[in-house]
Amino acid sequence: MLNSAFLILNEPIGGEFVNAFEVLGLNTDADQQQVHQAYRTRVKECHPDRFTDPDMQKRAQEQLIELNLAYAEALRLTAGLQGRYNGVPLDQAKQIAKRLMEQGRYESALLQLCRTDNKDDEWYFIQGQVLMQMKQYDSAHQSFREAVKMEPENREYRAGALEAAVAMKKHKKLPYKVLDWADGLIHPRKYK
Repeated sequence: MLNSAFLILNEPIGGEFVNAFEVLGLNTDADQQQVHQAYRTRVKECHPDRFTDPDMQKRAQEQLIELNLAYAEALRLTAGLQGRYNGVPLDQAKQIAKRLMEQGRYESALLQLCRTDNKDDEWYFIQGQVLMQMKQYDSAHQSFREAVKMEPENREYRAGALEAAVAMKKHKKLPYKVLDWADGLIHPRKYK
């Protein structure tokens, strides 16, 4: 299992390719019913409400995000429609994701972004913004870097990458780990 909570399925992360079926514990020849059953089983095992320890809840939430994304991708692949299963045009997916992010519905925004097969620089930038809100700084940094690669002169993308890099470094220090832990106790994050 990768350390990163958010996975860009079937794309390289840290030199590895992540397969939606692997995340769900299935072979690639699984059908939709098997995908659905595996998803339900895995969600019950890792649901954050099952844990009282804040660190365990956080890890469970990260795993739940990973499972949701894997489930959406596996369903798309088993539908045999390659890009048409629940597919949404790129511009529409970005607009809906922005609205969901404004509402604080970060997990839903990520899932919305995954409904399109096309990805452009703005798609990666929006993904980075959502991940920053979820305090997934490593993954956010990766997304911002992809946006910068596609549009190197965009200052907003570069600022996002820098902000994520600073946040990654800052939150690896002990005082910030304690503050994040305490904030999680006071304001438990429920992603919608």
